[in-house]
Amino acid sequence: MALAQDQTRSQKDNNLFWEQYFDHEKELYQQLLKDHETVYFGTFDTLADGFEWDHKHFIGFLDGINTSLKTPIVLEDVDHDTEITLDIDYEKLLFNMYEAKAPWLYELTEWNDVLPEERRQEIYKEWKASKIFVSEKKVGPNDPCPCGSGKKYKKCCGRLA
Repeated sequence: MALAQDQTRSQKDNNLFWEQYFDHEKELYQQLLKDHETVYFGTFDTLADGFEWDHKHFIGFLDGINTSLKTPIVLEDVDHDTEITLDIDYEKLLFNMYEAKAPWLYELTEWNDVLPEERRQEIYKEWKASKIFVSEKKVGPNDPCPCGSGKKYKKCCGRLA
């Protein structure tokens, strides 16, 4: 099972599809955050029906939340009778929502009852810090070439063409 892109949809239909998907996704996350102490489990079909999602959309939802589960699901193996457990690591979920650039999810007021404001700010700072690229020490022209040739950088890989 996979959430496949429908190449036959017009751009307008595609936009409508994603708008409806994100609205439903937001409602589902609101429910999960309100019931954050509940671990949902059941077959794929039972959970999809319980959350009132068709199978194509529900597998897409699982794909999105999978990295935030305490035990990820092997999505390629999911069929109608596969047992699914939604045991969510909410700190990881919030981090992943920042990563997905999904303000409609990480700005939900339901987060107030799940994680304290201070912890949410720490997670945001952790996410921001993960985006900072720190370059390695710059190689000088008289330093040994990093390729391991034993030559000076300026006489090897740093040679001007």
